[in-house]
Amino acid sequence: MAHRYAIIVAGGRGMRMGADLPKQFLPLRGEPVLMHTLRQFAPEVEELILVLPAEQQDLWQELCAEHHFTLPHRITTGGATRFDSVRSGLRELPAEGLVAVHGGVRPLVSSALIRRTFEVAEEAGAALPACPVTDSLRLLGEDDTNEAVDRSRYRAVQTPQTFDLERLHRAYEQPFSPQFTDDASGLRSCWPRRYHPRRRRRDEYQAHHTKRPPLG
Repeated sequence: MAHRYAIIVAGGRGMRMGADLPKQFLPLRGEPVLMHTLRQFAPEVEELILVLPAEQQDLWQELCAEHHFTLPHRITTGGATRFDSVRSGLRELPAEGLVAVHGGVRPLVSSALIRRTFEVAEEAGAALPACPVTDSLRLLGEDDTNEAVDRSRYRAVQTPQTFDLERLHRAYEQPFSPQFTDDASGLRSCWPRRYHPRRRRRDEYQAHHTKRPPLG
């Protein structure tokens, strides 16, 4: 079995939450959200890489001391964009193995889903969970026109996205493009004919990405 790693990207500042603290540090059941996320991955990987902005690292160390959080992880400094931050995390990892890339504010991901993405990536080179779109979708045209589209043809892509490390390293050697909306899109730009979704299964919907404060 290939060596397994995880990169947890936590660069949020909580602006949409209207919070004083960055959202990855907001409390959830008595601990910062980010601690829950790291704890989910720890049993499944050999090493955890946490990517944080430089200005948040002292606060994180203080929170770890306050909550007696001793889970082993290595911290590296994030960049101006998520693409830069993932690339920074990759620099901490070897050339071979498997890596899962996940957001620090997605703490409720299940162990089963993490393991499943590693299993598929080991076989196919890449794996990403997706779920059916439940919202109504409209395609915007010119002159303020729009039309309904068949939502059954679309999937909402989630994380963790898990990859063969050698291939993801190569994907992140590219210059950034606005078309790289996630890690898989960067990988596919290197091998446009190779990586197409073939496995169709209903994965859990991660409705736990902390973006906005709760209503009421």
